[in-house]
Amino acid sequence: MRLMLITEMWRPSLNGVVTRLEETVRVLRAHGHQVLVVCPRGLTDPAPLAGVGLVEAPSFRLGPIYGGQPWGFPTTLGLRRRLDAFRADLVHVVNPVILGLAGVAYARSRHLPLVCSYHTHVVNYARFYHLGPVTWFIEAEIRRAHRRADLNLVTADASAVVLRRWGAEPVRLWRGAADLTRFGPRHATRSMRERLTGGHPDREIVLYTGRLATEKGLPRLYHLAGGKRHLALVGDGPARQELEEAAAGRQITFTGPLDGEVLAQAYASADVFCFPSITDTLGLVMLEAMASGLPVVAARTEGSQRLLVGVPHTTLVDAEQPAAWTRAVDRLLAQPGDRGQIATAAQLRTPTWVDATNDLLAAYAEVLPPAAGLADLPA
Repeated sequence: MRLMLITEMWRPSLNGVVTRLEETVRVLRAHGHQVLVVCPRGLTDPAPLAGVGLVEAPSFRLGPIYGGQPWGFPTTLGLRRRLDAFRADLVHVVNPVILGLAGVAYARSRHLPLVCSYHTHVVNYARFYHLGPVTWFIEAEIRRAHRRADLNLVTADASAVVLRRWGAEPVRLWRGAADLTRFGPRHATRSMRERLTGGHPDREIVLYTGRLATEKGLPRLYHLAGGKRHLALVGDGPARQELEEAAAGRQITFTGPLDGEVLAQAYASADVFCFPSITDTLGLVMLEAMASGLPVVAARTEGSQRLLVGVPHTTLVDAEQPAAWTRAVDRLLAQPGDRGQIATAAQLRTPTWVDATNDLLAAYAEVLPPAAGLADLPA
């Protein structure tokens, strides 16, 4: 299969969408599929994935909106020629907003099978970036893009409800996953505890990993920093400076972005994981935390309920109730459970990226001709 993946986000950004795409592309390439990634210019990693084609679309920035992220222009004539030269079997547009809308139009103009995936409640984010007056237009264009797709993918059941309300059918679930070979309690180190606590490794570490942005609700965790507790925020994003200023004088460490083995060490070296966002559709970082043996406290949302309800050593709380966060965190710190057992249980119920990519291939098979011959990947 020759897959054209059109995305508003790519490396060096580190977030759930990029993690999912990067892991999926790795699996597809390992099994012989050809992939072309199309993203806005200014996003690409200086060390792109081996064997993956990359096309950068002309881009622009909307001031500070979403951290000044570059957004891709609709395709130019020269860019369309490069896309045509790839001879795609299928076009997959991820979170169609600006470049993605052009990707939808391109696929339709070339009569190519089109899959769109919905990862982010973009309209919910709009209020955090002062886009109120144009929110209706943004939603109308996103809705139109999904209704033009041959098939739509969602990462959570709640998102499927949104798309079906829009009349965007059919809809299929593309499960979240974690790299179960990367994360685990074995990666814990005292040196990482020192890094996460600014030199106070004997404190109890409350960890968050992910994008540092207004919509993540990170100040909800600030009151947890104090006494024996130390809050460690791993990641980067447009709100980092503002968050650091508000954290001045508190027992809070900002590590910046971590990846690979170092990220695995951060998870394994902490004591409890907290996820305060009420805007995320899934929260892959919670899967990574549990696979690392960490107990988890998360804001109660439809996505987190589906992920955590009934899972031992996890707690859902009202996002706006500080006392609830404190009670939940302190209870899990006092009775943390066996880290190895938590990790083993999490790994038994967490899909691998091969599992999740098989979901994707099954969805692609619905819109590709039988001659494409897509088959499940070996476990």
